[in-house]
Amino acid sequence: MEYVQPIRDMEMVETIQSYLKERNERDYVLFMVGITTGLRISDILQLKVGDVQGTHIRRKEIKTGKGRRTPISPELRKALAPFIKNKPEDEWLFLSRQKGREGNIKPIDRSTAYRIIKEAARKAGFRDNCGTHTMRKTFGYMHYKKWGNVAALQKIFNHDTELVTFAYIGLEDDFLDKTIMGLYR
Repeated sequence: MEYVQPIRDMEMVETIQSYLKERNERDYVLFMVGITTGLRISDILQLKVGDVQGTHIRRKEIKTGKGRRTPISPELRKALAPFIKNKPEDEWLFLSRQKGREGNIKPIDRSTAYRIIKEAARKAGFRDNCGTHTMRKTFGYMHYKKWGNVAALQKIFNHDTELVTFAYIGLEDDFLDKTIMGLYR
């Protein structure tokens, strides 16, 4: 099994953002939520408009069952504001174009989110293995590069150890690559 990678280059993040913004506002906001909150895709897809109207997203994580309080950054607020304007609080944030069996509108599913992110990354020239988890890993990677605090990330991600977090965001790979590439210099 090959693991997805974080996007390690901010220019690549911006290229993907631009592509998605031009293509589809919903997909752009999906990407923005993913890279600015570090939420898992399963939690992102269950968000409703009312969940993102305050200063924080408050959710019980689907995977862990633990409560999570995530601030909405100014960058995310800027992306969200026009997207949620005049939408009812109980509407899914990321609506599917297809209806469920009962005829009700439902949120997009994981496979749709995967195709959105995979296509955007490919169009932007991101050559590493990519998927929906790339957004969460990118958040972690960029957070670590800015703040250098793996303990804070461990807490944000609800990981058991700092070592798990270090490996999860791709820093272990970076370190090992650097040791091999610099061996005879």
